[in-house]
Amino acid sequence: MVGITRRAAGEHVNANGVWDLLQNMGKMTVLSLCFLLCADLLQVAVGYLTVTIEPLLPVVVGDTVTLKCNFKTDGRLREIVWYRVTDGGTIKQKIFTYDAMFNTNYSHMEDYRRREDLVYQSTVRLPEVRISDNGPYECHVGIYDRATREKVVLASGNVLLTVMSPPNNISVVAENTPAPFSRYQAQNLTLVCTAKGGKPAPSVYFKRDGELIEVISYVSPTVGYEGGGSAGVRGARPLISRDLDDTKLRKSLSLLGPDGRPGRLNTESPGRSYMARQPGQEPSPATEAIPETVVSREFPRWVQSTDPLYYFSNTQIPQSDGSVLVQAKLTWTLNPQLDNDALFSCEITHPALSMPMQTEVILAAPKGPKLTITPTRAKVGDTVRITVQGFQVGSPVNEVFPEPLFTWTRVGSRLLDGSAERDGKELVLERVPAELNGSMYRCTAQNPLGSTDTHIRLIVFENPSMMKNTQNPNNGAPGLHKLGLICLPLILTVTVELT
Repeated sequence: MVGITRRAAGEHVNANGVWDLLQNMGKMTVLSLCFLLCADLLQVAVGYLTVTIEPLLPVVVGDTVTLKCNFKTDGRLREIVWYRVTDGGTIKQKIFTYDAMFNTNYSHMEDYRRREDLVYQSTVRLPEVRISDNGPYECHVGIYDRATREKVVLASGNVLLTVMSPPNNISVVAENTPAPFSRYQAQNLTLVCTAKGGKPAPSVYFKRDGELIEVISYVSPTVGYEGGGSAGVRGARPLISRDLDDTKLRKSLSLLGPDGRPGRLNTESPGRSYMARQPGQEPSPATEAIPETVVSREFPRWVQSTDPLYYFSNTQIPQSDGSVLVQAKLTWTLNPQLDNDALFSCEITHPALSMPMQTEVILAAPKGPKLTITPTRAKVGDTVRITVQGFQVGSPVNEVFPEPLFTWTRVGSRLLDGSAERDGKELVLERVPAELNGSMYRCTAQNPLGSTDTHIRLIVFENPSMMKNTQNPNNGAPGLHKLGLICLPLILTVTVELT
């Protein structure tokens, strides 16, 4: 009995709990229905507005871009405003405005309780976009509040316009040039490829004789954003020095002076000469049997590896117009025997280019400067100019790469101004004296690939106008004598009249 009673009591308690639960659920259902009804009525009163902007693919400078803003609403349109966002979102420049108050092409909603969905689209056309047009754009849409008909409900969307610009200039130069030639020590050569006007930054790579060069990336110590290749970033590795070639060592030792220092060769200036001289003897054009024009070549005296290591660095510098200046450097230990006449090309790829851009240079040593003298018939007192007019082989100056260094010396003596040598493509001798007649001048053209000399003799002729002034210094005496004879009768005449 006890068990049954307890069971009945338990059944009674369970029945009461179910009834309470149903009552609570009924209350919640009523509240939920009321909440949803109020929200629906509020939405009907206020209206709704959704704004979306169609995404854009990257475009190229000069293209025409159409911005499309789609919005859906059941309210009455008030306005549409397009903004161009600049300075990281701090400045919004208004580029287009549509005011529905002054336009009759809009829908009037007479029955505010009737839901009517209207789909709109606003388009803005940007012809011939520039790099400065790159950035985010916003579309702001406003509708009237359905309850007050005075309050405006706003919604907006944004889109990013990416404007690409292909590089408009590419060039290759040799760094730290013009530079002299070294016969006894290996030198490094750095090619600098510069690409201007690209956005985003283009990819740069080097080729030799049409083959892609395998490079080791390193960080260049220059200002700007620096990037390398996938080989990783490492410090610049010092290039290995090479020993002298045994086959040329004997010839090299024969050029040493008595003190063990290298003797003077054609490419060195007289001030650095270590050749032994007899006291009282000075070299002169007459003692050196040199023809009017001589071309000599000097070659390096070391052995270099045929498989050099190429080091690559890439620097990106943002410009004020939004483009990126890219400077890529290729550095290796130069081997003139192998690198002379080698074709190096710099190529760049860019999303806005259908095919790579490239520029190329041919490494070439100077082949003997071609010299001219102005005036061709120099006289005493004239200003003489000896100028480099290309090279003996017929190639213009710009085909010798890297840019050559020109050095002028006078064989056996100093220049007219007292200096031992002078750099430049032109040697100017002002007011040449007669003592320079027959003097020999040497022009040395050199770059890291080699050195060459050309000699030219200066012939100075007599100046007749200067000879007249120097032949008879007493030319003014007869004139004074005649003046005295004329004045003497006048003086006698005055004296007679006074007496």
